[in-house]
Amino acid sequence: MPIINRIAEFHDELTEIRQDIHAHPELGFNEHRTAALVAEKLKEFGVDEVVTGIGRTGVVAVIKGKTNKSGKTIGLRADMDALPIEEAQPHDYKSTNPGVMHACGHDGHTTILLGAAKYLAETRNFDGTAIMIFQPAEEGGGGGNEMVQDGMMDRFNVDEVYGLHNAPGREVGHIATRTGPLMAAADTFYIDIVGKGAHAARPHSGIDPIIIGTDLVQAFQKIASRNTDPLKSVVVSVTTFHGGDTDNVIPQTAKLSGTVRTLDEEIRDIAEERIKQICKSIGEMHGAEISVQYNREYPVTINHAAQTDFAVEVAKEIVGEDRVVNDTDPVMGAEDFSFMLNARPGAYIFLGQGDTAGVHHPDYDFNDEIIPTGCSYMVKLVEKGMPA
Repeated sequence: MPIINRIAEFHDELTEIRQDIHAHPELGFNEHRTAALVAEKLKEFGVDEVVTGIGRTGVVAVIKGKTNKSGKTIGLRADMDALPIEEAQPHDYKSTNPGVMHACGHDGHTTILLGAAKYLAETRNFDGTAIMIFQPAEEGGGGGNEMVQDGMMDRFNVDEVYGLHNAPGREVGHIATRTGPLMAAADTFYIDIVGKGAHAARPHSGIDPIIIGTDLVQAFQKIASRNTDPLKSVVVSVTTFHGGDTDNVIPQTAKLSGTVRTLDEEIRDIAEERIKQICKSIGEMHGAEISVQYNREYPVTINHAAQTDFAVEVAKEIVGEDRVVNDTDPVMGAEDFSFMLNARPGAYIFLGQGDTAGVHHPDYDFNDEIIPTGCSYMVKLVEKGMPA
């Protein structure tokens, strides 16, 4: 089964929707215009029910099949939020909100799910219920967790849940996934160093937080090289380092922050423990006070075996067996669809969008060419997962 003909017929309509969303990006939990547009389109498409305000600014639509003998419900998810990045490309549909852009393709994901909703509402060629989940605040806000905590899975009786993400650098229309860990857990840390200020010409009279900070940065890199199994992945990145205000004063304080990415809960525990131990030891060694705030953010995105096998089967029917990879390498980026996969079995895939700028880059733009592929994949998850 290639691209569904009816979906190809309204490709231009979906492209217009995608570019409209792109021109009006909104940050996490502020997707008011986007959510209103989504709700308006869903009602226009004739879905059975539209519920707003789930997970603060999330939208959920219910589409009932011709029959419901199976009693089964499949959830399909897309994210809606943008990023705090200034767009570089001069498109006709360039962001109209300064400093905010759809740099990760959530405008495309939302459009794909709208297209699937339009087709499913027209045809209803399935036995069960389809739930369209439009999620806010994926970019660090944990909107997926907010929707789960808001009772979405139980309220709509979701049995399985599926999602996708565009993949720059992967050939257009190619699909990749894997059973088990697909994307990393993402944790953050914030470190405050309190030393003793001094004249820059008399460093021995102070306790230099800059030197202490550099010791921490270097020591953290040994977590991967000397504290964890080399066959298991961990990335510790210090991404900010602030200290001092002028060139002739050793400052009193410095601040560091960063992120830890892991694919395994045991390694996640080790990384957190070692960061805290390193800070304690180096602080004592220098006679400084070091405090650590360590936050566990998104868990590992773990695909369930049966649902991943099913997703691969559907993908092969849509794009062809030679365009599907079912054992792709995990990536160390994070995704809060992980919260939904912790609540219900399901699977997440990557959909290739060609040789474009990478996500979170000011030159990035979603490739509208892949909209029909994504829509067809989503539709067939429902039709094959709950056959009429």
